[in-house]
Amino acid sequence: MLKYGSQQKFNFSILGKAKTRRKMKLFLLVLPLLCLVFLFHYIPLLGWAYAFVDYVPGVPLKEMNFVGLKYFEYLFSDISEFPTVIRNTLALSLLKIATMIVPVIFAIMLSQMQSKRYSKIIQTASSIPNFISWVLIYAIFFIFFSSESGLMNKMLEVLGFGESVNLLGNENIAWGVQTAITIWKQTGWDAIIYIAAIAGIDPALYDAAAVDGAGRFKKILHVTIPGITPTFFVLFLMAVANILSNGFEQYYVFQNPMVVDRLEVFDTYIYRMGIVNSQYSYATAMGMFKSIISIVLLTVANGTSKKIRGESIF
Repeated sequence: MLKYGSQQKFNFSILGKAKTRRKMKLFLLVLPLLCLVFLFHYIPLLGWAYAFVDYVPGVPLKEMNFVGLKYFEYLFSDISEFPTVIRNTLALSLLKIATMIVPVIFAIMLSQMQSKRYSKIIQTASSIPNFISWVLIYAIFFIFFSSESGLMNKMLEVLGFGESVNLLGNENIAWGVQTAITIWKQTGWDAIIYIAAIAGIDPALYDAAAVDGAGRFKKILHVTIPGITPTFFVLFLMAVANILSNGFEQYYVFQNPMVVDRLEVFDTYIYRMGIVNSQYSYATAMGMFKSIISIVLLTVANGTSKKIRGESIF
């Protein structure tokens, strides 16, 4: 017969092997995904080498002329459009970050509705714009707000309100218009995350608040908001990390000669320089700069959150 100590070691050995097999199975399940991530996200980083040479299609990399930091210096030269692009990108991204509170308010309002049926209907209806392509959204807004044939301007003309309003061609309000369009398109979809966070709050906390005499507003202030704050901060950190990646499709389809100076953002500028103008080395340098700055911003925001709140995402 096995002694108690030997039997205990034998049981621990079996449990250890079972945990190892379970971990190996989980690893094998995610292995195809890891291979895809490595294939499409890490191997292409070898292309950063083209930022340091005068790229010529068809010529081997070792035979190209090495230029060092030439294209990085050109980014900040007087003749470069890059400062304007950075201004537009940061302005639009900061406006988007500033309006992150809108889905939070919308989710709280939905959670406070007495009729769950109408709440579901509103939630579904508000999520539909997220699934509409930016090309169709541009067509919709052009039909309603174009300066010549727009429905809104036709109504203003019929009602006798004077000159037409060119919402899509006024550079003075271009940033505000694009931010409003983003809110309309994404609020319902973004609110789903906060609705899920609210659903995960322990109902006993609301009961305890009610016992203490808290009304609806105080329950929201002292229970709901603290319950969804961690979710908000995670999304906030991700938004800060992606401050230079505020999208391509939206600003590409809404660009026109009257507002291009306000809507030329990082992604559209890289596309124009790299694909349209065939300045591949310059576009690669911009992409490299964007990736490095994004990593730095994420690291700084994550460290700041860890010091202030004691929580971080990595």
